[in-house]
Amino acid sequence: MTKTALITGITGQDGSYLAELLLAKGYRVVGVVRRSSTTPYERIAHLVDRIELVSADLLDQTSLTDVVQAAQPDEIYNLAAQSFVQTSWNQPVLTGEFTALGVTRMLEALRKAAPKARFYQASSSEQFGKVVETPQRESTPFYPRSPYGVAKVYGHWITVNYRESFGLYAVSGILFNHESPRRGLEFVTRKISDGVARIKLGLQQELRLGNLDARRDWGFAGDYVDAMWRMLQQDTPDDYVIGTGETFSVREFCEAAFGAVGLDYRNHVVQDERFFRPAEVDLLVADPSKAQTQLGWQPRVSFAQLVAMMVEADLARYQRSNA
Repeated sequence: MTKTALITGITGQDGSYLAELLLAKGYRVVGVVRRSSTTPYERIAHLVDRIELVSADLLDQTSLTDVVQAAQPDEIYNLAAQSFVQTSWNQPVLTGEFTALGVTRMLEALRKAAPKARFYQASSSEQFGKVVETPQRESTPFYPRSPYGVAKVYGHWITVNYRESFGLYAVSGILFNHESPRRGLEFVTRKISDGVARIKLGLQQELRLGNLDARRDWGFAGDYVDAMWRMLQQDTPDDYVIGTGETFSVREFCEAAFGAVGLDYRNHVVQDERFFRPAEVDLLVADPSKAQTQLGWQPRVSFAQLVAMMVEADLARYQRSNA
């Protein structure tokens, strides 16, 4: 029997890697996209003839219910959100609508149209925010420091609530920072790898960044979507922290990225207060031991490999465009 997976946010970084993984496992993949006059499908261009794309919107309950009713999925992966932390201060209400209430709408669509389906909610390490213990595990209390983090806490707890109230198979994966060459340019890791490529090729001279001392647990997005899938294959639903257990500063990311092309970051990186957060999250590092033990999950790509992969991809992209 071919399984059907419904993915919101399929055009994003995680959605594209998850679609690849599920197609390789023989799934029928249905991707939810917002109706638009343009088609921003760059990350899934190589997959569009193998997946089904349907229109719906996390702001519209009826469209979500209709899509779930039509697809009758075995698994639902809710990856869509307003996911850029910086933007959440400028658009806090919209962030809440998508990233918090959007989860409720998806759960309602599941409950009414496909209650036997298994549901994955994309939770975030930003929920831990001003951490109360290190490393952070499933039992660590949340202390979000941005409208995005607050919205993700709501999405997490409404998923738990629907699981316990209605007996749904609904889980949350609390994923720490996961990056790739498909990361959006507004995220600091991709901003760095893109900037390194441009500086190496003589297209710019400096790279302006915010807090260089913020520390994160960075892994490869392709590894993390495997953890999502594993969560939905368990006998009983549960929530899991996913990360590498290692932490590096933004400064160390810069050092590795510039070093990958033989440059010294100190000659090019400029700290700019415009890019500092109103409330900073200083240190995030996962304790993924539960996922390792119960899911058999392990990250495969190291920090150094991830940074080199991203820089090489951006270099190749600019070299192709200038060829």
